[in-house]
Amino acid sequence: MKHYDAIIIGAGQAGTPLAKKLAEAGKKTAIIEKRMVGGTCINDGCTPTKAMLASAHAIHHAKKAIDLGVHIEGITLDFKKIKNRKDEIVERFRSSAQKGLESIPKLDLIFGEAKFSGKKELEVTLFDGVIEQFTADWIFINTGAKPAIPDIPGLQDIEYLHSTSILDLEEIPEHLVIIGGNYIGLEFGQMFVRFGSKVTILEKSARIMGREDEDVSTALDEILTNEGVKIIKSTTIDQVNAQKDGKIIFSLSTKGKVKKITASHVLVAAGRIPQTEFLNLTKSGIKTNDGGYILVNDRLETNISGIYALGDVKGGPAFTHVAYNDYTVVYRNLIHKTRLRITDRLVPYCMFTDPQLGRIGLSESEAKAKGIKFQVAKIPMTQVARGIETGQTAGFMKAIIDPNTKKILGACILAAEGGEIMSVLEMAMAGGITFDQVRYFMFAHPLYSESLNNLFMRIKA
Repeated sequence: MKHYDAIIIGAGQAGTPLAKKLAEAGKKTAIIEKRMVGGTCINDGCTPTKAMLASAHAIHHAKKAIDLGVHIEGITLDFKKIKNRKDEIVERFRSSAQKGLESIPKLDLIFGEAKFSGKKELEVTLFDGVIEQFTADWIFINTGAKPAIPDIPGLQDIEYLHSTSILDLEEIPEHLVIIGGNYIGLEFGQMFVRFGSKVTILEKSARIMGREDEDVSTALDEILTNEGVKIIKSTTIDQVNAQKDGKIIFSLSTKGKVKKITASHVLVAAGRIPQTEFLNLTKSGIKTNDGGYILVNDRLETNISGIYALGDVKGGPAFTHVAYNDYTVVYRNLIHKTRLRITDRLVPYCMFTDPQLGRIGLSESEAKAKGIKFQVAKIPMTQVARGIETGQTAGFMKAIIDPNTKKILGACILAAEGGEIMSVLEMAMAGGITFDQVRYFMFAHPLYSESLNNLFMRIKA
């Protein structure tokens, strides 16, 4: 049985930098990966989807260029080139991450599937079938999450797509039906309608983006519908049937009415679940919640001393940047003896529809639910100079403020470069800069962020 100071299970966005830093700090370290270095972000998530979204963005704005007085004739799409470009970027990022791990002394990169065989003991089945045993003083679980597949009659009998397999399509779907009207489904829906697919989104709730404020949901619904995405809400999928010609028939119940739609391809975008089932956690005594997520304290340690969980596998906001920040918290606490807590941090996120949805802090509905006193500042993008000049007037900027302390409690920026504008307000929140300071701050003209002046002028103080 081989012993290490530290073992990381999973070479994702927390595990990879953590392994390097621990080894560089003098710890004998191993990182075990059952698939490919880079995790979901590089291989199946952020990197490939944002590369393809860039192509969808380009063709859309080429078609819309006539609104700016630019006539472009004969716009065509080379989907093979789009896919090849995406694959090349993924391979570049993945190989760079793997070479980075392999170059560090005192760090062993092991390809295989790990599971617990004791409290701090691991059994690893290597790619060649050989089984090896390991122990460690510290163990870090960074196994991430995978697509959740809902229990829909007939779904298991068809060749459905999920957020990973859809990236390997060799052709543009004729009619893509998406199960789920949230972040992943909306990004892919807009992408493929811009590529030329007919797209239908099926959402069981009364509105898409149910975790966001209602005005966000309504605005995005209108934006996507105007681009040709059909969104069917308050719908139940009663049955899915595959036909001999390869078509897929959906039987739906929508507000008391029964209807059928025919798809060429189906994307399941109904959330994600933690990858914990293969870890044999009962052998270690690690506790999980009812959803299978590993329970941790505010320093990311499990109920077993010396075992930590980072990223999506621990639950909470499932974003790459959260996993990366988890690594920095754990590393600094263990090596630099800091006392950082994950409860002390702001958690931003951005959905890369066009326009982007950038979010930080409290939403309006969350503020209401907490029963706190707040005010709302809101400005439509039709009144933002930069938006008008560039023809990007969809969406709005909204902020939640405390009228007593004048602190910014949260922001929602549904706008072109919404994530970048949101980040300005995140910095303000982190630095304790009040809304009235931002209102009179000198921004360069005519940036999108300059309209934060106008946004906060909506609040009378």
